[in-house]
Formats: sequence, C-alpha cells, structure tokens
Amino acid sequence: MPWSKLCIKMGPHIFRSLAKRYHHLNMVVRCKTTSSQYVASRARDPTFEKLMDKYKNLLKVVAIQDLILANPRNQSVSLDFLSRLSQKLHLNRGAPSFLRKYPHIFHIFYDPNKSLPFCKLTDTANQLFSEEADAINASLPEVVDRLVRLLSMSNSKMVPLRAIYKVWRELGLPDNFEDSVISKYSHIFQLCDAHEPNTHFLKLADHIPRHHFRAAVEEWRVTQCCKEDCSVDETEIQYSFKHSYPPGMRLKKNFKAKVKEWQKCPYIGPYEGTLDNSNKYKNTSIALEKQAVSIVHEFMTLTVEKMVEIEKISHFRKWFGVELNIRDLFLDHPGIFYLSTKGKRHTVFLREAYERGCLIDPNPVYTVRRKLLDLVAMGRRGLSHSGSRQKADQVQNEDGETSL
Repeated sequence: MPWSKLCIKMGPHIFRSLAKRYHHLNMVVRCKTTSSQYVASRARDPTFEKLMDKYKNLLKVVAIQDLILANPRNQSVSLDFLSRLSQKLHLNRGAPSFLRKYPHIFHIFYDPNKSLPFCKLTDTANQLFSEEADAINASLPEVVDRLVRLLSMSNSKMVPLRAIYKVWRELGLPDNFEDSVISKYSHIFQLCDAHEPNTHFLKLADHIPRHHFRAAVEEWRVTQCCKEDCSVDETEIQYSFKHSYPPGMRLKKNFKAKVKEWQKCPYIGPYEGTLDNSNKYKNTSIALEKQAVSIVHEFMTLTVEKMVEIEKISHFRKWFGVELNIRDLFLDHPGIFYLSTKGKRHTVFLREAYERGCLIDPNPVYTVRRKLLDLVAMGRRGLSHSGSRQKADQVQNEDGETSL
C-alpha cells in the first residue's frame, strides 16, 4: 500500500508517532556520520600543522632507528628487511627512497660478506641517541615524579603496564624502565598480576598519598594572580583554564558565553578523586566534562613534548574514570587543545605549552629530540659532494664496506 494511503488510514495520531520515530532514526544515522565531519570541520592552526608535517616523518625515522639499535652487536638492518616493513612503517615510496631523503641520519652501505645493502645510523644520529639517553638518565627523579602523578590520577592508583608501554617515550622513560625505574624504586611502585594471562598492573604503593599534588593548571592560576599587572578577579580565575584559539577562528557570541560559563564551573581536580564519591560539588554534566578535561590536561603536562596520540591516551580512559569520548573532548575545547590528523594518526598538542611551534619551557630530553627533528627537516640540504665522497672512502677503508 502506498505511504500516503497508509497514513490516511492509520489516522493523524499514529502518523505523528511514526514521523517522530522516523525523525529519531535520522538523528541516530546523522550522529554516526558527523564524527568524522566534526574532525574535518575543526579550525586549522598553520603553526601546528607545519610542525606536524615534520613530526610525521620524524616518527618514521624513530621507528627505523629503533630497529637499527635493537641489535647491540651489529647496529644495522638490511634494506631487504626494511622493504618488507614498508607498508607497516608507512614508507609510501619504499625504504631505499625514504632512507636517501635523510643522509644526515641514515648511511646506506653494501656488505660484501652478505652481498646485501644495509643501513646504519650516521655518527651525528648516534651522538643524538647517546645525548637523549644521558638526558633521560639525568632526569630520573622527574621520571619517577611523572609516574607517581600518573598513577595518582587513577581511582585505584594503578594502570595496566601495557598502557605505560604505549606512552613510555612520551613520558621520557628509559627503554628499560621496568628495571631502571620500577625495580629500582620498589618502595614506590609495585607490579601486580592481573586476572588475564601475561598482563600486569603497575600500582602505587599504599603509603604514597595522592592528594598532596597540585595540578599544572592550578600552578598557572597562582602565577596569574601573583602578577603585578593582574586585573583578573581571583574568583573568576579560580576554576579557569588558559585559552588561546587558532588564528582566524571565528568566535560567536553564543560560543563565548558558553566558554565563560564553563570557566566558572567548579570541578573535582585530577588528584581529588571522582564526583561520584564527593559531595563537594553537584554531579552535573558540565562538572563531569570539566573534570575529564582537567585529567587529560594534566596527563599532557606530564609528557616531555606536551603532545600525545589520541589512541595512546585512550588506554587510560577507563582507569582515570573518563566516560566521555576522548577525541570529542579535545575537539570541544579548541582553546586548550589542538588536534592534527597528519600522518594517518590523530595527535593532540597542549596549546598553552607552545609558541611559534616550539615549547615555551623546554626540557633537556625535548631539546635533544628537537635536534633530531631539525635533521629531519634539513633533508638532503647541507651535504657537499666532496664531503660525502670523503666519508664514503673512509667507511670503505676502515670497515670493508662500500657506501651506496
């Protein structure tokens, strides 16, 4: 029976009921498709996009570097092996082409004994690797503090060890942190067996209090209030976060009003527990969202470069008690976070930590990594033909290898 005749027969009341259900179905379908559109419609920041253009190649360089350094006896890998991993490493034009783009980092040579071309790190790249390891070892007290703070944000004061492995580089941990940090500071950290096979939890010792920490945003508020030229009322900044928007982003009056209301809303801090267990504030949706923002904000301040991939931070969502979608949380607050989709991954930056594409308050580990990033950005520039030829002859004479 045609739709029009069916509606007449069933009557206006039933028609309105069907129309309402049909409209609800449309809303459900639309919500499923708007997630990617929400990401695509975000305001772009040219500074962060330009920085991410370099970082997406740096991540590939670091992945190859780890493969080269994985064998302590012979720190090199064959081009045949790297070619088989090209798709996994996102080397679109193949491994040899990618390696030749960065002669300051990789050196390709022919091993006559194995009759295969190999790749190893240049002296400059090896020096940077040593500098980073020294900087990490020199900052072990800061590393321990980061881990303690991270575990303190968990309601149970523990997280899966595999989640820590996801962000060990972002947190500036040594590659052998299970021995050099967890075992060494066994009075602070404990490894517990989980109910699942081959799964462990990293737990904070019971005698370590979780409430004596002050979040980074609270430190910022104190600094703002202590400024001589501070014109902001202390009551207005009591629950506020620092905001700075992408250039050219149009801020409508309605949006400004909502941000102003959101800034004044009280919330439970990342080290204070959950709203469900507290009678201090009303359990409102805004307060829950703001608590989630404070948790991911604090998490990002603990990272060395104040940036992290969404996929990695999502492993902590359950343990931090964040029930909201992490990606949407970042997109809802463009004045606090910036999300980039370059390099086939969603990477988030903490806006307040950067100025003109660099950290405002750099640390030793970041400084060394920035040098490697500069080598990536340099590409093939800065190479003289005579210098390259002389270096190739030196490698051939000393090691019996032929440079390619």
